[in-house]
This record gives sequence, structure tokens and C-alpha cells, in this order.
Amino acid sequence: MNPGILYALGAYLSWGLFPLYFRQIAAIPALQIVAHRTLWSLAFVAVVLLVTGRLAWLRDVSGATWRRFTVSALLIAVNWLTYVWAVGHGHVIDASLGYFINPLVNVALGFAVLHERPRPVQWAAVALATFGVVWLTVAAGRLPWVALLLAASFGLYGLMRKTAALGALEGLSLEALLLSPLALAALLLAWQAGELAGQTATDWAWLIGTGPVTAGALLLFAAGARRIPLATMGIVQYVSPSLQFLLGVFLFKEPMDATRLVAFGFIWAALGVYSAEGLWQNQRARRAAPARPL
Repeated sequence: MNPGILYALGAYLSWGLFPLYFRQIAAIPALQIVAHRTLWSLAFVAVVLLVTGRLAWLRDVSGATWRRFTVSALLIAVNWLTYVWAVGHGHVIDASLGYFINPLVNVALGFAVLHERPRPVQWAAVALATFGVVWLTVAAGRLPWVALLLAASFGLYGLMRKTAALGALEGLSLEALLLSPLALAALLLAWQAGELAGQTATDWAWLIGTGPVTAGALLLFAAGARRIPLATMGIVQYVSPSLQFLLGVFLFKEPMDATRLVAFGFIWAALGVYSAEGLWQNQRARRAAPARPL
């Protein structure tokens, strides 16, 4: 098997199993968890950069890069905070919905911001997913805000990183560095309010572990993305929300009535159309490519 597929599977399996991890510290406020996640991610990537001797890039970061990564850091903070809150408050299925529709949000953002021209079948997939979200909104009487916030924040984050001048490890380092003052301030306020007093050594072990698991999944993703085609990565990415969905339904026993199932049905149909069309286009491009001379 292509090792890139194994790396990508490792990343998406990690992200898909994150609810099991964050459920261990669900009693801790989401803001504190994200603050810890930021600081321990920074500590972990700093060690990696020191060991590998990859610190020279920090001196050459331009003002434009600092500004771009300030925006991406705020977006990933919103995404992390929403996700951790969702896991701790019984909304794992809603979180999975957000990551199911994320690829289709990317299509819409590419059209709106990058002036890309999606193919008709891609627009059909976006329309199916939109109908699923509208159905869920009308039936429930409220927007599925967890799913939409996760999809929008991660879609915009990906858009910011698409043209970033830094790699995955360096980008995470810079984002964590930019967020670290806010993270420290949040923990200091929590300490002054006495909110840290009841946390045990086990809680701290889980909180410290958020750094390595966050950075480790990202490094696996980066290694996989360099080794396999984008179309393959597009299929593998559904491992993560699928695992989250299964955990929400069968392990955490979150409600899954007929209304939500219909909405998911439209979104799964949209993803099926989107993925099949992407694979077809990829095979078509391969057939059209000139043969290499012997």
C-alpha cells in the first residue's frame, strides 16, 4: 500500500477518534481545554523544530505572513473551541455533519473568493447538501449552528492556508505562538477565579496530551498529502466524520430521528456525487496525459 495512504488514514482516524479523547476532560470548560491545546501544541512543535534544526524560517517571516497567520490562528481557535464544546455537550453528530459538508463549503468558497469555476456536477452536490441543511433547519426550527460554524471556520482556515508561505509544522507553530498570549490570559483568569483547583493530575495528563495528539495528526496529514493524489485524499477525508457520526450514534447515544437521517441522506448523496465526479475527472485526466517515452 502507498505509505501516503497510511499517513492520511492515520491523520483522519486520529481526528475521527478525537471525541473519545475530549470526552475524558468534558467536565473542564472548553475555553480552558483550547488554551491548554494551544500551549502544549506550541511546546510540542517547538521541541520538534529544535530537534530537527528547523528554526531559521522564523527570522524570515514577513509582515504579510504574520497578518495572514493571525487570521488563520483566530479561525482555528474558533474551530477548536466549537468542536470541544460540541463534544462536551452531546453534539458529536452535529460536529460530524460540519465535517461532512466541509468539502462542499470549500467548493463554494473557491467560487466566491478565488473565482474558481466549479463543474456542474459539483454545483449539484452543493445544492443537495444545501437542501439537507435547509431541511434540518426547517424541521428543527433552528440553524444547525455547530455544524455550520465548524464547516465555515475550517473552510475559511483552509482558504487562508491554501496560499500560505509556510509548511504544516511551521504554520501550526506560528499559529500557536500567536494564540499563546490569549491562551495564557485565559488560564490566568481561570486560576484567579479558582477554576483550576479541582483539576487532578489525571486531568492535567489529558490536557498536556492535547498538544502531541493535535500536532501529530497534522504531521501525519501533511506527510500523506505530499504522497497521494488530491482525489484520493478527498475520499480518505470522510473517514473522520464517519467515525464521529458512528461514535455519536452508537457510543454516546445521541438522538438520531428520521428528520436528521433525511438531512444526512441528502448530504451523503451530495458527497457521493462529488466524490464520484472527482474520481471520474481524475481518471479522465490520466487517460488524456501523454505517455512517457521509454
